[in-house]
Amino acid sequence: MNTKANIQIAPGSIIGPGSIIGPGSIIGPGSIIGIVGGGQLGRMTAVAAAELGYRVHVFTPEVDGPTEQVCAKAFVAAYDDEDAIKAFGESVDVITFEFENVPADTVKKLKAYAPVHPGWNCLAICQDRAKEKMFAADLGIETAPWTLVTSADALRDAMKTIGTPAILKTTTLGYDGKGQVRILSDTNPATAWAELGGDIGILEGFIDFDREISVITARRPSGAMATFDVVENRHKNGILDVTIAPANISTTLSEQARAIGQKLAEAMDMVGLLAVELFVTRDGRLVMNEMAPRPHNSGHWTQDGCTTSQYEQFVRAITGLPLGSTQRHADVVMKNLIGDEAKPWAKILANPDDKLHLYGKAEARAGRKMGHINRLHPKGSKPKGWVNFGDY
Repeated sequence: MNTKANIQIAPGSIIGPGSIIGPGSIIGPGSIIGIVGGGQLGRMTAVAAAELGYRVHVFTPEVDGPTEQVCAKAFVAAYDDEDAIKAFGESVDVITFEFENVPADTVKKLKAYAPVHPGWNCLAICQDRAKEKMFAADLGIETAPWTLVTSADALRDAMKTIGTPAILKTTTLGYDGKGQVRILSDTNPATAWAELGGDIGILEGFIDFDREISVITARRPSGAMATFDVVENRHKNGILDVTIAPANISTTLSEQARAIGQKLAEAMDMVGLLAVELFVTRDGRLVMNEMAPRPHNSGHWTQDGCTTSQYEQFVRAITGLPLGSTQRHADVVMKNLIGDEAKPWAKILANPDDKLHLYGKAEARAGRKMGHINRLHPKGSKPKGWVNFGDY
């Protein structure tokens, strides 16, 4: 039964469990947070929520997923299941997402039951690579050169305009290198278009970059923001391999990256977390790659390296609580554990400097994220070889 009371709340009020809230209100501990999506980001958010006194309900099509294992209640159903949408929406006090590829109709229907953070405007922008790039450009934020592609013939023309090498990407549903086709000068446009699949994509030119960095900003309904240290990301096979905190970049570049993250969050009126990936070009410019309105893989390091983790900060932001300190108390390198890399967990735990986080996934598959390690060092020490995890 829906226990939410239909009462008027003044902005800025602190609301107890089960109440309908007004703009700017705080959804207090004891309330129920609804998370759409059942993966590891939801799992770690649910754990952080529990530490602040909240319960979590999850809406996911996945049986026994990482989030379901740690939440109070799971609604396991397809995202377009009308009965599940209603039951889930009526059971929670605020709704958020652990990934952004959720059907638009589902989000619109959930809005009728509880506040949704981030709002649909943020999701609509971040779901679509073309919209994302146009939004950034309107704010004066540089992106890689790109153009829309709707057919093999259009791809052939785009290869001439954008040049090669380039990357053909789906406009939606792409992550961890999925939904991408590398385009070279001798690539057959018809073959590449067929490999991508779908009716629309973008062709994106390569950026000659020195390194990739990312920045994560939290924003409350009141507009208050807090930003974590800028970090460097290194990938293997299109999947994040390690994150180094802090990034080895100048103070000026770091401040520019933080400003970009805050500018995007404010322009979208985003409530929650916004992660922005940026390229540092060899001539010292910042070029936006992608953004995500949720906790991010490159923010795992905050669990053990900061006063407030990105997951706790996410919970604070969507419930309207005051934001926590983003102060970094250690240098950290985060190592993703992909596929079988999580199997030697006993050897990993034997290293006292390594903090192991496993996601509860039963089956290890190639390319599947099974967990991560945060290796801590005294702040400012950056010992030689600190990025090398070696063999376990």
